Amino acid sequence: AEAAQGNSVHPSVLTVSAFLDRWEKDWAQANLSPKTFERYAELLAIHVRPRLGAAKLQKVKPANLASLYAELVQNGRKVQRDPNAMAGLSPQTVSYIHRILHRAFGHAVVWGLTSANPASVVEPPRAQRAEQEILSAEQVKIVLRRLRGRPIYLLVAVALATGMRRGELLALRWKDVDLDGAKVLVQQSLEQTKDGLRFKAPKTRHGRRSISVSPSVIAELRAHRRKQAEIRLALGLGKDADDALVFRQPDGTPLNPNSVSTQWRRLVRNLKLPSVSLHALRHTHASQLISSGMDVLRISRRLGHSSPSITLDVYGHLFDTNDDRAATVFENAFGSTLTE
Repeated sequence: AEAAQGNSVHPSVLTVSAFLDRWEKDWAQANLSPKTFERYAELLAIHVRPRLGAAKLQKVKPANLASLYAELVQNGRKVQRDPNAMAGLSPQTVSYIHRILHRAFGHAVVWGLTSANPASVVEPPRAQRAEQEILSAEQVKIVLRRLRGRPIYLLVAVALATGMRRGELLALRWKDVDLDGAKVLVQQSLEQTKDGLRFKAPKTRHGRRSISVSPSVIAELRAHRRKQAEIRLALGLGKDADDALVFRQPDGTPLNPNSVSTQWRRLVRNLKLPSVSLHALRHTHASQLISSGMDVLRISRRLGHSSPSITLDVYGHLFDTNDDRAATVFENAFGSTLTE
């Protein structure tokens, strides 16, 4: 029946490992960012290939994937202090592996290598969303006061004021900053790969965006630019190039993203700052917008999310769920009519 309908797939001895070799070479490497490709390849090499690589691609069933996920949750990784001991992977990591396999097996179906995607009917372990790290208003004041005068101060201030990601901040150029118009334009991001640093364009059209900046932060940016110009003049380097970075090494080269995060963690520890990640500054900015009553579409655009649904998925618990306002809106509009 499948042959008559043109849906049959010729029997093959192609193994999962051999297919993944082809998939990584023919699709993943060409369509994913280098950083994402590295992560995909790493997870497949460590967790999937040793357990499922020898199986025939066409013989992989949903039960095989369910068994794989269960094993990863229970004994997915070695314990660093005791190489002979095993511990489980987090549900988030197993869910990520599931998404990779779902995408890979989906291409196997499209390429005519197998008849069905076994990952499409298997549910990975339910991953509980971790509560976002958010600084209170008082904690933000403490952070800014204690960091003032340190190299990372302005980067932290701009992150809190704009919600930009670490990579977007480190890729920000002076030509993207409109000091007179009080806006910054996000056009690229900096990522760290095994081959070195790389600038990349935003993933979606909403990732490229214009962000309004508060006057106090604009004043700090002006002072920062004057200081950079003075340093270049003292070193005899001349005027900045058009694509000069706002946050950079003294010689003008990009800052290393991992080094910036390490510097932040060290300052958090040494200065006894609130113990949160650098990415928490973005979450803090989002929470401030939500508490101000700004609508979700505008917040989504400012954060560079591809759709408002992502904003709601990440920050939905922060929105006011009190329904009393809806009743007040109706009463103000039509209450007098009902009581006539």
